[in-house]
Amino acid sequence: MKEKILILDFGSQYTQLIARKVRELNVYCEIHPYDRFPAPDETVKGIILSGSPFSVRDEGAPIPDLEGIKGRWPILGICYGAQYLAHYYGGEVLPSATREYGRAKLEFVDTDSPLFRGIRPGTQVWMSHGDTIARVPEHYRIIGSTRDVKIGAYKIEGEETYGIQFHPEVFHTTDGKKVLENFVVGICGASRDWTPASFVATTVRELKEKIGSDRVVLGLSGGVDSTVAAVLLHRAVGDQLTCIFVNNGLLRKNEYEQVLDSYRHMGLNVIGVDASRRFLDALAGVTDPERKRKIIGKAFIEVFDEEAHKIRDVKWLAQGTIYPDVIESVSVNGPSATIKSHHNVGGLPEKMKLKVVEPLRLLFKDEVRRVGETLGIDPAILGRHPFPGPGLAIRILGEITPEKVRVLQEADEIFIASLKREGLYDQVWQAAVILLPVQSVGVMGDERTYEHVVVLRAVTSTDGMTADWAHLPYDFLAQVSSDIINKVKGINRVVYDISSKPPATIEWE
Repeated sequence: MKEKILILDFGSQYTQLIARKVRELNVYCEIHPYDRFPAPDETVKGIILSGSPFSVRDEGAPIPDLEGIKGRWPILGICYGAQYLAHYYGGEVLPSATREYGRAKLEFVDTDSPLFRGIRPGTQVWMSHGDTIARVPEHYRIIGSTRDVKIGAYKIEGEETYGIQFHPEVFHTTDGKKVLENFVVGICGASRDWTPASFVATTVRELKEKIGSDRVVLGLSGGVDSTVAAVLLHRAVGDQLTCIFVNNGLLRKNEYEQVLDSYRHMGLNVIGVDASRRFLDALAGVTDPERKRKIIGKAFIEVFDEEAHKIRDVKWLAQGTIYPDVIESVSVNGPSATIKSHHNVGGLPEKMKLKVVEPLRLLFKDEVRRVGETLGIDPAILGRHPFPGPGLAIRILGEITPEKVRVLQEADEIFIASLKREGLYDQVWQAAVILLPVQSVGVMGDERTYEHVVVLRAVTSTDGMTADWAHLPYDFLAQVSSDIINKVKGINRVVYDISSKPPATIEWE
């Protein structure tokens, strides 16, 4: 049975980051809401309590049931988790005299503590809290302090329970990964056997057992997740898998033909369906972005359903669901109300009465790419930028027409090809061209023009949750602008988006 670390989520924005850092140590872990986590068994090696936007002094503050757990399993409380373990068991947590956000240094470090093995005084940590631990119970021993926070870290005597008031999972905590390694490997004794190769071997074996001789259908998008899911399934069940790749008319220029060709070269059994006219007709006259998404989702389900019914004896629907999707569906506050709808196949299982198989549901995005490398998938596919499910529909602001799609595809191809040619593509998380619903005056030759404006958008990020605009060279932007205006009929102005997320989003709709 697979060893694991349990992470109890109290609603912190950093909870997924804790899990990703633990996974980077090749230790498997799972995130569960603090009030709905499985009872630990022999596979659980330790428990991490996350931070939280709440104060332990708030009415209705999250309180986990650690009865029979604390003292038996190693526990690491981070920020709120540390304050909870101090406050609830007899200490005192008070509002900080000054709210502590940002860099600090651990001026005192108990280097004999297993948690701080190999970490020296003066190491930089990242604080993010409005409360501070003013007093700990008698049997809590202080093992780390900053200039302003005396109880920066502690251990409970007689048990392997620790608390830290800083965030080891963020980049700005210099030795944060070492702290987590000391806990999950040194203190918990977790085996470092969660590797892409072990995941592939285990998953292929489980897929064979689960699917048997049944047939499986999978909707390919051309993206990383669905591609890795397809190759993993193909390795397990071979030609029992049929993939369907739908052209909704909103892909990048020539993408349908190129992606279809690359899939066939990978040995996958792929059916290509060019339904672009159907999608564009359904979108005619629609300007609201959420309506666009719903129309595209409905059309996709109809097309996919029609094609899947042509395949005999299908029993399983495969999906490229990844771990952040799973976490979101059971988060502390329930699924976010602000998630945009996408043209995934969420409506298909009920309609088609198929069983669902999700081979990537345990993986984060970076892990999906590493599994793809292990499977031998072309790096050009694994390195592709994220592309929205509704495609160019949400990059054409306002009404969608075949002519606008053509104009945007031409401009987009110039931008993406230029990034690749200049060696900038892999430095950018995501790049896009947005066609605005406005026209501007220009001069071309001796003529006055009144044509479209496009926005270039390029961002850097690690996970898409936050992003900064990419500081592309001015000469590069000037050349891209010149190429688009000179080569794409219908565009006479190019601008560059220099807003970050937050407050902006990566896409415009």
